[in-house]
Amino acid sequence: MFPLRDDNPTLGTSAATFLVIGLNALAWLFIQGLGTEEALARSVCELGAIPGEILGRVPEGTLVPLGPDRACQIGPPGFSLTLVTHMFLHGGWFHILGNLWFLYVFGDNVEDSMGPIRFLVFYLLCGFAAVAAQMLSNPDSAIPMVGASGAIGGVMGAYARLYPRAPVHLLIIVIFYVDRIVVPAVFMLGYWFVLQILGGLPALASEGGGVAFWAHAGGFGAGFLGVSLFTRPERIAAHRDLMRRRSHSRD
Repeated sequence: MFPLRDDNPTLGTSAATFLVIGLNALAWLFIQGLGTEEALARSVCELGAIPGEILGRVPEGTLVPLGPDRACQIGPPGFSLTLVTHMFLHGGWFHILGNLWFLYVFGDNVEDSMGPIRFLVFYLLCGFAAVAAQMLSNPDSAIPMVGASGAIGGVMGAYARLYPRAPVHLLIIVIFYVDRIVVPAVFMLGYWFVLQILGGLPALASEGGGVAFWAHAGGFGAGFLGVSLFTRPERIAAHRDLMRRRSHSRD
């Protein structure tokens, strides 16, 4: 299932959402060289979050293979800027395009409920919760972690809490069968969350890289549980009023 759009109006321009999208795009262009091999490998090694490095579980100087002829060298332990920088890096075109599309679809209405400054703080905190969940799931991992998926998972969790019945238009592709359906947001987002949990269970016993399922689940859970600390009642009321006026205009 891939979300095409939602039927959920916004109060105004979603400046913070577009800012985050822009920062990710700029990092992909200027730091990761649009995915060229050398720039991508260097950015992942230098700016990706490595659980075993941060927690001191992997010896400093250890070489971690990153492809047939490349390796990352583990640095000194301790918290670093990689806890932030990893959120703005990606591993490939599908990775960044998928992440930023999900943020585009769901971020505007979550920002509506908070305002831009609170949304940015919320987004970063969800990203921190995501990397913490991934580190807890495998503290000895020497695999660099990159991607906005955990922070965006927090946005999705917040959306599920705030707008569970908002209609979401989905594209369904099953082999040669293609269709479009409309479902409540809580169904689509809940289904996504369950997939992350199921995908993360085998990873608990694995040292390999791949999708950071527990980061996704951790970000989603943080967003779902913590969104009420960031929302502003007057903005929630304004959105409900907008929805009522929109409904009456249709009638």
